[in-house]
Formats: sequence, C-alpha cells, structure tokens
Amino acid sequence: MLLDTYEKNGLLLNMNFKEPAAAGLTGYRGELVLKQGEVADDAGRRLPPEAVLKAVVMLTGADKLALVAGLLDDAANLPLFFALYGQDVAADTKLIFFVANLPKPAQVNLGEFGCELIPLPEGMVWNELVDMLYLEKGDFKGQTSGEKIHTLYQAFAGYQAKSPLMSWEEVLAGRIEHKRETRGAL
Repeated sequence: MLLDTYEKNGLLLNMNFKEPAAAGLTGYRGELVLKQGEVADDAGRRLPPEAVLKAVVMLTGADKLALVAGLLDDAANLPLFFALYGQDVAADTKLIFFVANLPKPAQVNLGEFGCELIPLPEGMVWNELVDMLYLEKGDFKGQTSGEKIHTLYQAFAGYQAKSPLMSWEEVLAGRIEHKRETRGAL
C-alpha cells in the first residue's frame, strides 16, 4: 500500500488516522512531509522537516493517489510536493491545495500536473472541502473516518473549478505576506 510506504519512509506526520475507505482505497488525515530535515546523527535520525503539507486529506489506491488536499503556508512549496510524490499522481488525481499566502484562487499546471490553489488565510481544510462540494453532515452519517474521505472524493465527480488558469510565474508573483495564527492549546 502506498501509505504504508510513505509511513515507512517517515513522510507521514501527526497522523490522525490511516484506514480503509472503500474497496482498494485507504484514507489518511494528518501531515505530509514535503522536504525532510537534515540527517542529525550517525544513527540516521533527522531534524524536523523543513516543509510540510498540513491538514492533509488524502485517498490512495494501492499505487496511485486518488485525492490530495492540504494547506501550504507558502505557494512556493508546491513544487516540493510534485518532486517527492509526483510519481504517485495519476492523470485523474484530484489535487486541491489551500494556500495561506495567495490573495485569489487559481488553477495552475506544473509540468504534467494540474491542480487548484485556493486562498485559506483562516479556517480548516476539511471544512472548506465540505463547503465547496456542498456536502452536509447527513452525507457522512454512520460512516467511518476513511469512508467520509471516500464520500468527499465521490463528490468531486460533479465539481468544476471556477478559478482562472494562471502560469506558475503569475502565482509566485501574486503571493502576499501572511502568517496563519496558531490557536488552541500549545
């Protein structure tokens, strides 16, 4: 399984869950390493990651990603995702990245990969996904956590992105200064 490989390689962080979602599919929520930290000692232990995709909602098959959504603090980190996980992206993979430092939504193609970038200065990825797909609590009633991700994935069948197609250079040039505030217990 793809997620087992990621876990073995230390690419999954702060895992909320990893569980079956539907036949042959596995759901995951947590964080995903985009750039690993340097090796810290002779035992091979690493420093904390240098870049992370936060609040990840992911659905995987045995060897390909079906859905990846998460929060980037900086749009400039998006190529790191494709450098590390691009071989696992299929032509029909749904890629939605919420970005803290973008002022407006955009669709962008990075090489052969197309994805949607949505500004998210405040809020939670899961809630934003549910809202943009017009899902309600009742749509998830009685489902396991993995099944809820599969329901979300199925809702993408009728989804059409409304944001304009932009070049990667335009996206980078349009970034703004923004830092998300951490709330809650520390």
